[in-house]
Amino acid sequence: MSTPHQNTRERFSPFRERLYEIIFEADTPEGKTFDIALLIMILGSILVVMLDTVPHLHSKYRILFTALEWAFTLFFTAEYITRIYTVHSPRRYITSFYGIVDLLSILPTYIAIFLPAGQSFMILRAIRLLRVFKIFGLGQFMVEGQIIMKALKDSLNKILVFLFFILILVTIFGSIMYVVEGGGSSNPQPDNQFTSIPISVYWAIVTLTTVGYGDIAPTTPFGQFLAAIIMIMGYAVIAVPTGIVSSEFSKRYKKKVAKNYTSQVCSHCLKEGHDKDAEYCKFCGAELHPYHGENKDAVKDAVKEAVKETIKTIKSKTDRNK
Repeated sequence: MSTPHQNTRERFSPFRERLYEIIFEADTPEGKTFDIALLIMILGSILVVMLDTVPHLHSKYRILFTALEWAFTLFFTAEYITRIYTVHSPRRYITSFYGIVDLLSILPTYIAIFLPAGQSFMILRAIRLLRVFKIFGLGQFMVEGQIIMKALKDSLNKILVFLFFILILVTIFGSIMYVVEGGGSSNPQPDNQFTSIPISVYWAIVTLTTVGYGDIAPTTPFGQFLAAIIMIMGYAVIAVPTGIVSSEFSKRYKKKVAKNYTSQVCSHCLKEGHDKDAEYCKFCGAELHPYHGENKDAVKDAVKEAVKETIKTIKSKTDRNK
């Protein structure tokens, strides 16, 4: 349903609107081609960064790697500026998740001019590969990911309470182990590794989380008995947060609404998750670009029907010959 302020929204030129559709959406051949090319560039850039850290390759192909990295960076910079140019609300894009990721993907190259170590952060470009779900029509997976994120958000308070309880528990166990192992006595054992309460708390955290580095171990019988109890409790530590998140995930999954998910992105609020027949954004009420995926689906359906008819014809002719 339209809202009164829709007609007052600024309309860009057809070229600018078309450019937005190609860069931000993947329901047109041009948009999908651009996004696939972008993914190839991202993968190429990540590969260059990784190979450049190999000593013998760096010494042999340093100039080539540097040239390629600057070529990738200039391409991503132009893409970032174009994205800002084509959206109706540049500030929303710049402060959005993908906007921040896009900016972080180009900054390391420029920072490396003054701080060479900053070049390693270019591996952050791998996060941009999340767009693969939209490009190849895997929007359903993005919806599933949103359900998991919402389930984690709903579980946050319960998990924080649980973590607070764990902190109290490891503090108590660490303090007890410090006393049991003789760390607080006037004549501590020479092989005693529990020399302070912070170190004992560190041991309790490592043991309770079932990590078990083995760098610190109790030597007294009672200390070993206490360590065994903490190890067994570690399984409960794993089970409790899993149960909390699973419960919230189940609730969210039952409320899931993921029908007719498209790759359309509102050029005003940059929100996704619109139906195929939607003409206006369900979040801000702005007019959406026409969805072009229907024609593609119609062609697929027509091809399927034609194949079915051909099979029926062949079968009928075969039966007549028999």
